[in-house]
Amino acid sequence: MTRFWPFIAFVVLAGFLYVGLSLKPHEVPSPLINKPAPAFNLPQLHDPAKRFSSQDMKGQVWLLNVWASWCVSCREEHPVLMELARRNIVPIYGLDYKDKNEEGEAWLRNGGDPYTLIAADADGRVGIDYGVYGVPETYLIDKQGVIRYKQIGAITHQNLQEKILPLVAELQAK
Repeated sequence: MTRFWPFIAFVVLAGFLYVGLSLKPHEVPSPLINKPAPAFNLPQLHDPAKRFSSQDMKGQVWLLNVWASWCVSCREEHPVLMELARRNIVPIYGLDYKDKNEEGEAWLRNGGDPYTLIAADADGRVGIDYGVYGVPETYLIDKQGVIRYKQIGAITHQNLQEKILPLVAELQAK
């Protein structure tokens, strides 16, 4: 019987691997959905003497996009954000995560700036409060300051059209 233990262990591990590969990490539910967005008050990226607070957004539906100049997936997402900003459907606010201001500003100069305003989260504390796994991540926040949707990873044209924009329209109509 003892000679079958390696085989049994292999089958069990293979089963866990099979189940793990079938999961969708971009659809991990956030415990913050339908809860008030964590409050923050951070310096603005382009003018650190000025502050940006989550309280400034009460009464608006808005997107908080967490990004960084060093983020490869953020480069893939950027054209989608630029298009969304041109369409002027919902304001996009940026949270430059664990980045140097100079590098964030240079990245935006080269690729364009889709953001209404950007807060600098240099030490990543606000990102931790929001439960950021990695960048990019985007939060849809309603008029009462409640998180209604979290996009883990880059926003694509597909999830923008199928998930985010319909929810934006629903929240703006309330």
